[in-house]
Amino acid sequence: MQAFQSDIDDFEKLSAQVLGVSSDSLETHHEFAKKLNLSFPLIADDGTIRELYGGGRITYLIDQSGVIQFIKKGMPDNKEFLREIGSLQSY
Repeated sequence: MQAFQSDIDDFEKLSAQVLGVSSDSLETHHEFAKKLNLSFPLIADDGTIRELYGGGRITYLIDQSGVIQFIKKGMPDNKEFLREIGSLQSY
């Protein structure tokens, strides 16, 4: 999460919305975001998102049409991820 936060300006320049998702409670998300000084939303999943996308540490790039364009188990290299986002905008 801190890696995304450190490059949040670069994501925002590409009009990309960063979201964090986990089954933790809203209170836990609030404390976590405050502790790490996160400026992007954290979503408390009731299991619906996990059912659709799978569990674990997975990063998805979903385009504005809702189509998954990139999947990476774990955290991607932000530079690589930003290039992927940029390539979508060149279509």
